[in-house]
Amino acid sequence: MNPWVTFKVALRALLRNKTRSGLTMLGIVIGVSAVIAMVAIGEGAKVKVAQAFDAMGTNLLIVMSGSTQGGGMRGGAGTMPTLTWGDLASVRTEVSSVKYAAPVCQTGASIQSDEQNWTTMIVGTSLDYFAIRNWAIDKGALFSQADIDSGSKVLVMGTTVAEKLYGAGVDPTGRTIRVRGSPFQIVGLLTSKGQSPMGQDYDDAVVMPVTTFRAKIQGGLAQYIPGVVFVGATSSKTTSRAQRDIEDLLRDRHHLQPGIESDFSIRNLSELAGASQQGTQVMTSLLAAVAAVSLLVGGIGIMNILLVSVTERTREIGVRMAIGAKPRTILAQFLVEALTLAVMGGVVGIGLGIFVAQRLAASFQWPLLIRGDIIVLAVGFSAAIGIGFGLYPAWKASRLDPIDALRYE
Repeated sequence: MNPWVTFKVALRALLRNKTRSGLTMLGIVIGVSAVIAMVAIGEGAKVKVAQAFDAMGTNLLIVMSGSTQGGGMRGGAGTMPTLTWGDLASVRTEVSSVKYAAPVCQTGASIQSDEQNWTTMIVGTSLDYFAIRNWAIDKGALFSQADIDSGSKVLVMGTTVAEKLYGAGVDPTGRTIRVRGSPFQIVGLLTSKGQSPMGQDYDDAVVMPVTTFRAKIQGGLAQYIPGVVFVGATSSKTTSRAQRDIEDLLRDRHHLQPGIESDFSIRNLSELAGASQQGTQVMTSLLAAVAAVSLLVGGIGIMNILLVSVTERTREIGVRMAIGAKPRTILAQFLVEALTLAVMGGVVGIGLGIFVAQRLAASFQWPLLIRGDIIVLAVGFSAAIGIGFGLYPAWKASRLDPIDALRYE
């Protein structure tokens, strides 16, 4: 029999019981839509995690001072100054796997404009800080190296601070604010970075030259850095090597013998980002596997309905065989019916899955990523299920004896 004719006969048989066919497809529809929606949301979650860590900085290492010890109590990382300005210069110039290195000194303080005031984070740093954190200027410009060298009273401002002092959409560049009583000129407005994975508002800060910070905001011991050091590796592949090289360099500079604990610590945010991505990937795979179970349930439904259909159409099968239909033609007809149910269910499931993914992504405020390979895989899997579960009913129909089938009531 011509394949097109076989398809038309199969479609006509399915349309005789529209409700039953629709309910049979429902399992496939749910399975395909669930797989597509869960994978899309999982991929969106991975992008969201990546964006959060990108906002922290590119290939970022954070070098922190040591901890105080006394009376059996340890103060925690950064409580004892051990990193010197010489250490920073050596890290920047002597470690080949390091591209950027910047001191980061910060404290909370109230700032005042002509009409408003706001308590925010004051950050003192160098120009490398903005390169490490991929933080660009929206309006105005960054302070210059000349500003750092001369300790100029200039700063760049985060969008949250600008909105609190001047209102949304107002360009604050060129204006003057007071920080702990000292006037500072706003030379630039930073682009918005949003929140950290822990909910910290990156935009609620102002950034000034580190020399100005030390002279006007918070002093410290002359040779020690009153904060941490942000380090940007040359690439994501060299971050771990940069961590090892920095550790070796600082231990040598601090004259630490083998077996003695380091008087500093290094945090590798790339490893944390990788672990978060891996956790998200495992969760996505788990959700997709659970959703795929619905496809198997749908396949069982197809087999069940086709077995009922074979029983109901026994006389029809007998008549067709009596007038010359071959067993393989009967087999093909029922396989086409199963395949049609599965593919139609898959197509409807694609539309439903994309719709559900869009709604969930909008609700979670995550990016929506629809993977074409997952769509093809889901539909192909549903078609394979249709054939697999339709094979037994089709084989059973093709093995009917024409005489017995004609006698069937």
